[in-house]
Amino acid sequence: MSSKIPGDKPDKYDVVYKPDHYAQYSIEPIVFIMQNRLPFHVGNIVKYVMRAGSKIYENQTAIESEITDLKKAIRYCEMRINLLEGKDPNEI
Repeated sequence: MSSKIPGDKPDKYDVVYKPDHYAQYSIEPIVFIMQNRLPFHVGNIVKYVMRAGSKIYENQTAIESEITDLKKAIRYCEMRINLLEGKDPNEI
């Protein structure tokens, strides 16, 4: 892992500044989310759906990792529905 000095340009595949699983897009999800002022839950749904199939989690296959990100997106949808229905967001 390289050490960064503020103001240094990040490496193309730097895990903090340009993660591989987002570098494939012409605009990173975070930039899209911020520029469009999306609510937190919508931003996370966008983020997880966009990276599904691109980020591999430790101890998971590529397919398991894709499923994990899609389940995370679904979970944010469920939490929002709970709020809209007057329930606790974490209710299952």
